[in-house]
Amino acid sequence: MTTPTPWRLANAAGRAVLVIDDGVYDLECHSAGRYGSDPMEALRHHDGLGALAASLVGTPADGPLVLADLGPPVPRPQKIFGVGLNYRDHAAESAMELPAEPLVFTKFPNCLSGPAADVPVHGTRTDWEAELVVVIGRRGRDIAVADAWDHVAGLTCGQDISDRRLQLAVKPPQFSLGKSYDGFGPTGPVVASLGCFADPTDLGITCERNGEVVQAARTSGMIFPVAELIAYLSSICTLEVGDLIFTGTPDGVGMARGVFLGDGDVLRTIIQGIGTMVNVCRA
Repeated sequence: MTTPTPWRLANAAGRAVLVIDDGVYDLECHSAGRYGSDPMEALRHHDGLGALAASLVGTPADGPLVLADLGPPVPRPQKIFGVGLNYRDHAAESAMELPAEPLVFTKFPNCLSGPAADVPVHGTRTDWEAELVVVIGRRGRDIAVADAWDHVAGLTCGQDISDRRLQLAVKPPQFSLGKSYDGFGPTGPVVASLGCFADPTDLGITCERNGEVVQAARTSGMIFPVAELIAYLSSICTLEVGDLIFTGTPDGVGMARGVFLGDGDVLRTIIQGIGTMVNVCRA
């Protein structure tokens, strides 16, 4: 795993911006046109972002970082993978056996929203799932575990919002449909490069509902770590720049508590080294 110069990339009103401290820098403007305004283009050429970010340190920002201005940092991925039962305690609370291989489903790109977007509540069994999301930065197929992190552009926060009624209405469960309503995939606030972390395999992840901590874990507790997930998925299909991997949620989801999201509930999702999302639920 290489450790490049750190950078943080966000999507501010549809434009790619670098985030330094609490300020934003329009990528197209500050790169003298080397980069365009599209966040997806920035990911395709992310190798140069660290040097540009370093050159901007100490210079005046274009403005403050405002969470409400941010959209999903990766707005148009080709593929979104989800991974179920990837923490032992979550598998236990779900009363399911530990999988022998990654339990993979897909979320449709229409589910993506920003770090301050409202979360739609469908029915009475809408649930939260705080997750670390991997952003692919280099195309690859049949990637070795040892090389997997070299294909990662960075990491972001995600909520794999789930309609448990739809997900579990039939057997086998309909994971993809139950997790793909519009707005069921808040992500952000930034894509943080691997240089932002002392150890990207061991990050604190927390979810709060109305100020109460409902999930608190470390990503080192994954059954199938990030590198193994990348190797597994790339053995089946080519991973493209901008593809997202929701890596699974720890224990503490609402279904295990008999508590679900309702109108006005506030979800805070925090991952060490990445930042915080604040999403209000709307029925």
